[in-house]
Amino acid sequence: MPYTAEISRTHPTCIVFLVDQSTSMTDPIGDEEPRRKADVVADAINRLLTELSVKCAKEEGVRDYFHVAVIGYGATVGSAFAGSLTGRDLVPLSEVADNPARVEDRTKKVPDGAGGLVETSVKFPLWMDPVAHGGTPMNRALQYAATLVAGWTERHPASFPPIVINLTDGESTDGDPVEAAAAVTSHATADGAALLFNLHVSDAGGSPVSFPDSDANLPDTYARTLFTMSSPLPGHMRSYAASQGQRVSDATRGFVYNADIAAVVQFLDIGTRATELR
Repeated sequence: MPYTAEISRTHPTCIVFLVDQSTSMTDPIGDEEPRRKADVVADAINRLLTELSVKCAKEEGVRDYFHVAVIGYGATVGSAFAGSLTGRDLVPLSEVADNPARVEDRTKKVPDGAGGLVETSVKFPLWMDPVAHGGTPMNRALQYAATLVAGWTERHPASFPPIVINLTDGESTDGDPVEAAAAVTSHATADGAALLFNLHVSDAGGSPVSFPDSDANLPDTYARTLFTMSSPLPGHMRSYAASQGQRVSDATRGFVYNADIAAVVQFLDIGTRATELR
């Protein structure tokens, strides 16, 4: 069975986030407290990097089970890391954990023990900032990811395959991305082909189409293109998605269309769910 390799410091894996930073990411998302799409996506990735760091923390420090890249695409295509990691691509998780660009004080609502909620202050590390400027050069971003994946699989031929997660709110403005997407998944380790998952962030309202197993209920050609580009979910990710209330089958793909704020967070949680860490 593919996608079963244990992840260890000797055999780490990598996660590449492709983040749409086009001008339309300034559009609002959410009904009760609307926020910019760029802010929602940046917060979700920053939160996930914190969670990965905590998950991989041992007595001696954060173990490098993962190497992480955050690639923005809009007016330019390249690393979206800020601070001391600016300009770097795949960074070992221990270095990510040790080098947030800054730490903000945020407010969070928590149970007060009497059935209500109370606001409390929490520390929130940030590695990337929300950016929204330019077009949507998805084709170039996928080509960039394919280059990273090619190098990774060559250096780590026995590891769990790379995971590439593309978060976007619109169609590619620099050509058909299908060929570049196929280039990403053409690279493989002994454990399987690289995985490409796609999340379409929307302000259109309505229910997201989450983890479909066919394109039959997708509304347009663009949605069907993203579905075609997306990899099937490996078995352990399908099981986890089912435990989170998703309907899945053997043909389920790593794709969400028309995602709201909650769907963005859940998608990243499921899409980065790795096999056993050792």
